[in-house]
Amino acid sequence: MESFKLSLLPILFLAVAAAVSGDELRTFIVHVQPHKSHVFGTTDDRTAWYKTFLPEDERLVHSYHHVASGFAARLTEQELDALSAMPGFVTAVPNQVYKLLTTHTPKFLGLELPQSGRNYTSGFGEGVIIGVLDSGVYPFHPSFSGDGMPPPPAKWKGRCDFNASACNNKLIGARSFESDPSPLDKDGHGTHTSSTAAGAVVPGAQVLGQGAGTASGMAPRAHVAMYKVCGEECTSADILAGIDAAVGDGCDVISMSLGGPTLPFYRDSIAIGTFGAVEKGVFVSLAAGNAGPEDSTLSNDAPWMLTVAAGTMDRLISAQVRLGNGSTFDGESVFQPNISTTVTYPLVYAGASSTPDANFCGNGSLDGFDVKDKIVLCDRGNRVDRLDKGAEVKRAGGFGMILANQIADGYSTIADAHVLPASHVSYVTGVAIKEYINSTANPVAQIIFKGTVLGTSPAPAITSFSSRGPSIQNPGILKPDITGPGVSVLAAWPFQVGPPSPGPTFNFESGTSMSTPHLSGIAALIKSKYPDWSPAAIKSAIMTTADPDDRSGKPIMNEQYVPANLFATGAGQVNPDKALDPGLVYDIAPAEYIGFLCSLYTSQEVSVIARRSIDCSTITVIPDRILNYPSITVTLPSTTNPTAPVVVSRTVKNVGEAPAVYYPHVDLPGSVQVKVTPSSLQFAEANQAQNFTVSVWRGQSTDVKIVEGSLRWVSENDKYTVRSPVSISFV
Repeated sequence: MESFKLSLLPILFLAVAAAVSGDELRTFIVHVQPHKSHVFGTTDDRTAWYKTFLPEDERLVHSYHHVASGFAARLTEQELDALSAMPGFVTAVPNQVYKLLTTHTPKFLGLELPQSGRNYTSGFGEGVIIGVLDSGVYPFHPSFSGDGMPPPPAKWKGRCDFNASACNNKLIGARSFESDPSPLDKDGHGTHTSSTAAGAVVPGAQVLGQGAGTASGMAPRAHVAMYKVCGEECTSADILAGIDAAVGDGCDVISMSLGGPTLPFYRDSIAIGTFGAVEKGVFVSLAAGNAGPEDSTLSNDAPWMLTVAAGTMDRLISAQVRLGNGSTFDGESVFQPNISTTVTYPLVYAGASSTPDANFCGNGSLDGFDVKDKIVLCDRGNRVDRLDKGAEVKRAGGFGMILANQIADGYSTIADAHVLPASHVSYVTGVAIKEYINSTANPVAQIIFKGTVLGTSPAPAITSFSSRGPSIQNPGILKPDITGPGVSVLAAWPFQVGPPSPGPTFNFESGTSMSTPHLSGIAALIKSKYPDWSPAAIKSAIMTTADPDDRSGKPIMNEQYVPANLFATGAGQVNPDKALDPGLVYDIAPAEYIGFLCSLYTSQEVSVIARRSIDCSTITVIPDRILNYPSITVTLPSTTNPTAPVVVSRTVKNVGEAPAVYYPHVDLPGSVQVKVTPSSLQFAEANQAQNFTVSVWRGQSTDVKIVEGSLRWVSENDKYTVRSPVSISFV
């Protein structure tokens, strides 16, 4: 089997094991379906049936009951061949192994810590249970205090595998599905994400004196359940077991800050498990990935998922670079030691060394190059962790480091807790500093720490690492869906960062791992206000109320500070307050996803996802442009008859005021012609549904391959604007 790896978010990487000999035991996820007449009385009955496929009961790793029909088991290739001939067998896929790679390197100040946080809590989320699949949780952090929390809803069926005192009415459950039976977080990732989603209000939060303020999750009155699926590694079998348990336990929202390679949905355990969750009414929020800024790098792109991109905030942990010629440049670093603001240090570019790739400051690359008591300019990237670059400069005797972006990362900087005085600067700044070094015989510089600076702009901007669409698996569905804060996020952490200090421990982190729990918490706020809403309705509320513009009213920028496209932003930056009162929603019933899947796959492949036998010839197939999605994607083939439009149909339900009238506003360039029918939508009562169509023709001649814009339904009283992003491709 081909070996490959792809980043999880921000610290997980996937590698599928190479093919092994036929008599070696390996873990497979086996999908089976009983005969229609076979009814199981209990989950034990179903597990007993699963075991009939196995040569020994002890081979069973996990039984799936809620979101997949099948099990994980240890089998040889020959045993799998024999099993595949048994009645009820559908398919089997090898377990995929996720390894935690060290981006949190414990050097001097602890683990690698991205950036600063903003606490923009909106609402409370009372009565909602958020299940987080991650690396575990540190239950003794005050972000998981149960003080003042009501007991969990009666439907809760989960358990706490800590000592009884560790769980409470905030952290109501904690289980492990990986090799370590303890749900304790030994990494920090799970503690950070779960507290971002629903952490309690904690005053006095800060990291090394930066980002000081009160920390709070998005839904501070929601309950949290941790499903530990990642330790030294995390596997698709364990992740599927975690989703299965979260649904069975009664979670309302599932938050997953992990991902892998893009796969057909019937081979993607996360896609299969989350479909089962959504079918049972559970909202799922997943990270788009950290493989940007290249196109088509996102994962977790099934239409039933909320796929979350990452943007910046209006906060800078400022570490200013001042050159000998008087020029100053903004940069970032969390570690801000008390150093002189008057002393300058010799400045040298690591790329001046004769050692290949020394400009990236990898381990040992500065040997034999004089950097003693100098500030060293290092280039970002080349698979050398940012903190490791500073560690190499420090090891070689350097005083400080300037970390310069390469062109792909543009203006996206990260405030790490470096091991020495440092500043992470943009690509443009790096070029200017290199020009200065080359312009004088004795270049010098200072790093001047300015602390936490608020109100910076542009904000939000899409960060360079945020993965981009279009989706490979379903290009007719616009992905990602939404952007949330994923850079400089302050949240709970299990370990001390830097020298011991009083108070609770927090950390700055960056990644779509961080933006995802923001959206999970916001989904909990909506679910708390509208407990009967479907996952699709909640997603619609989030997407159609998102802000396409930044705080200055200009289009959201990308890492190059040019307007970001829809494949970077999705619908835009989430707006929690507006999402709680969206006016109209686009709803999708689970059966409609089945019809959509039948437009992509065979009946057997759809059956794997649906957990039951599906005959697509008996089902109304729903092409992507007809699926009632909150965004609209249209492809205009070159052979399109100019008088025959491509027609998109949608249905919206009134969840705002009644009676109400909405009028359409189309924001698209002249290279396409668009007609919306009818010319208004009239609602006499709440929850009434109305249909409309969007007809699209080629317009003025253009060389562009994709045009973007929006369709806005605006209420007569201007209270509601229901906005759908529109992407039109010319083939």
